[in-house]
Amino acid sequence: MPDLKTTPLYEYYKRQDAKLIDFGGYLLPVQISGIKNEHNAVRNSAGIFDVSHMGEFLVEGIETEKFLQQMVTNDVSKIKPGDALYTAMCYEDGGTVDDLMIYCLTKNKFQLVVNAANIEKDFEWLSSHLTQDVKIIDLSAKTALLAIQGPKAISIAQKITDFELNTIPHFKFSEKVLLKNVPCLISRTGYTGEDGLEIYCPWDQAPGLWDALLEAGEEDGLIPCGLGARDTLRFEARLPLYGQELSATITPLEAGIGFAVKTNKTADFFGKEVLSKQKEEGLKRKVVGLEMIDRAIPRTHYHVYVGKNKVGEVTTGTQSPTLGKNLGLALIDIDWTKIGTLVDIDIRGKRKQAKVIKTPFYKKA
Repeated sequence: MPDLKTTPLYEYYKRQDAKLIDFGGYLLPVQISGIKNEHNAVRNSAGIFDVSHMGEFLVEGIETEKFLQQMVTNDVSKIKPGDALYTAMCYEDGGTVDDLMIYCLTKNKFQLVVNAANIEKDFEWLSSHLTQDVKIIDLSAKTALLAIQGPKAISIAQKITDFELNTIPHFKFSEKVLLKNVPCLISRTGYTGEDGLEIYCPWDQAPGLWDALLEAGEEDGLIPCGLGARDTLRFEARLPLYGQELSATITPLEAGIGFAVKTNKTADFFGKEVLSKQKEEGLKRKVVGLEMIDRAIPRTHYHVYVGKNKVGEVTTGTQSPTLGKNLGLALIDIDWTKIGTLVDIDIRGKRKQAKVIKTPFYKKA
């Protein structure tokens, strides 16, 4: 596979004979020991993910908060140093540029974490709107990201640090935490629906930290995980994936992340007018959960019908490893989004019945 980037764990994947694919321009593993095995490990004990393909930007300067307020949908003025914020970034028409995390380092310095496939696009979009007192630096090639997730994740990571990790609240972070003497930014966040940590460290230190965490968690059932389990885990928790639930043609409100859209903040931001109108007048379509009644699995891009009328399209679908049900997320016309509504999915030319159900499909106890 020519011209694909690799992460610091590439040699590890080769030794494990992992199944590698192109994801966002990176050569990454779909699975290492099996998707269901990895998925269940995260739900029941812990799993570790190499997420170093994600992009990291440093944005700083005296006008940074004002700049970010104009660029993203959430309210950056509400966060203080040590806070993490999930948000979307939109075009003027309300379509989504990307969804991202913002870490407030100081009043005038923030770290943005963006999706791998969007690194170049996001950097250009942000750079094209920079003001004189703000600068942006792409740190993606220098920054590795490991995510340890699951009910035992914190206690496992605690074995290789003197820092009290449980003192980091959810959606907060701490800088310069030493894990095996490696300085890390550690965030109490994740993409699995479980408790856990996201660990930002120097690129060349990631393999050593990976090995140290796996060794620390061996007795607790910690295993390495690939993209397949990451996708089924986030899907069950109803966390959107850019390119599926979110895109340039799907607004954050349609995708179901309205909590990250603050149209009442005083700052104008790209898409504010359109999103405000959607909030006031109501959506014409939205992403909903589906459960198959007939025996079939809904897959991405399968069409959704009511009678002869096409009313939407599946954005993600699979058999839920946790629930054992065939489930999907679909963007469908608003008239057919009420819980209990029956629809048909066109699966390879055959209509299979499904019903609209509540999401998230899974929520940890």
